[in-house]
Amino acid sequence: MIKTDNPLRIAIAGLGFGESVHIPASLSNKNIELVGLWHPRPERLKEACDKHNLRAYENWEDLVNDSKIDGIIIATPPAPRYELALKAIKEGKHLLLEKPTCLSSEEVKELQRNALKRNLKIAVDYEYRAVPLFMQAKRIINDKKLDEPYFVKLDWLMSSRANLDRPWDWYSEEASGGGVLGALGTHAFDMIHWLIGPTHSLSAINSTSIKQRVCTKSKTTKEVTSEDVSISQLQIKSINDNLIPVQVNLSAVTKQSRGFSLEIYGSNGTLILSSDNQNDYVHGFGLWYSTKEEVLKNIQPDSDLSFSKIWTDGRIAPVARIQSWWAQSIKDGTPVIPGLAEGFASQLVCDKVKESNSTGMKLEIN
Repeated sequence: MIKTDNPLRIAIAGLGFGESVHIPASLSNKNIELVGLWHPRPERLKEACDKHNLRAYENWEDLVNDSKIDGIIIATPPAPRYELALKAIKEGKHLLLEKPTCLSSEEVKELQRNALKRNLKIAVDYEYRAVPLFMQAKRIINDKKLDEPYFVKLDWLMSSRANLDRPWDWYSEEASGGGVLGALGTHAFDMIHWLIGPTHSLSAINSTSIKQRVCTKSKTTKEVTSEDVSISQLQIKSINDNLIPVQVNLSAVTKQSRGFSLEIYGSNGTLILSSDNQNDYVHGFGLWYSTKEEVLKNIQPDSDLSFSKIWTDGRIAPVARIQSWWAQSIKDGTPVIPGLAEGFASQLVCDKVKESNSTGMKLEIN
């Protein structure tokens, strides 16, 4: 049992996003005490631990068996995440997982089954739920100011993989969790579920535009097996059990693209969230809203939704908020949202998108 007056003692696994975002976020959080780090490469681990004055866990077993550690943030690449998380859960650790949560919805379900048996809080870092303008959009929708949506369109057109000279890595391999669905789709489908409702059915087309890349380790040209473009047509179940058409266009290879745009058209108004900043979750986003025949007006978040602190890197503030929700749920014994239920729902849609692309069929979500 974790004493409610003590901060949650945690470690972070993974030193990409983990070091650049999760470390500064956790160091700012009064409910969290960052104790140590884990990484599979000893030299990289030592460098980071020396820099941040943290304990180095060289073996995963040493970390998950440390009784002084309450929780672990797993920010590794997707492929090892399931096995690492399952071992940690079996040793009684609360977790905050990066997304995609696992490589398949069946793996998410297995984590959920084991976590429920042990009454553990497993959060998933769907950090757009913690961005003030997204929270403001949710508030507008909850207040029924749009009435029921007629149509939803999400374009997320990025250029992160458009460079032909970008080397082959795990992102290039579908079996390792690479591709635009894992990078953007998991967030996109979670946003839609959170803002509107669950997916009822879908049909999809995926493609790989850049089919080969050079692997710097082997000095060879390797095939790219992950998708860099995904187009999905969804039917979302509304609160009134009506089916709402949703178009989701995802790309990682669109040069000079417009970035992110979410458009929600309702019988009583229009809501648009957009940003052409391809490197930040906060800086550059705008929210526009109109009722009936009025022109779109720029909307600012309510004061209670604003961040108390922001960083030059706008990703840190929403991640810190997700960390706070996770820590508070552990202390209070309340359900953690977003958690594995939300992770499962999003991953199931990703799985079905791939299946629809392979079969050419429209699929229902059971």
